[in-house]
Amino acid sequence: MPRRVGLPGASELFRPTSADVERTPSPSSRPAKEEATPQGSGRVRHEEKITVYVSSDELLALEQARLTLRAQHGVAVDRGRIVRIAIGLAMADLAVRGAESDLVRGLGQS
Repeated sequence: MPRRVGLPGASELFRPTSADVERTPSPSSRPAKEEATPQGSGRVRHEEKITVYVSSDELLALEQARLTLRAQHGVAVDRGRIVRIAIGLAMADLAVRGAESDLVRGLGQS
């Protein structure tokens, strides 16, 4: 007689745990400085996706940055997380500096 092993379903594997809830600070408990400079979303399940085309030089620079972060700073991250952090920093700069932001100046040159 064959034995069947019961495996958990996807809803059980991806459910939030109490440890996840405790590690995530509520928006009201964050210091004002963090709100002014939002960070990337980090290691969470992302519901949305975009496709971005980059040149081979841009991709090489991104990969070199990832390796530099790991080798010289001890920060092991993937390229997606680097991009999410960069987006967060650009949005914070735009919110704070407006027309003087690096984003506006960079887009004005293209």
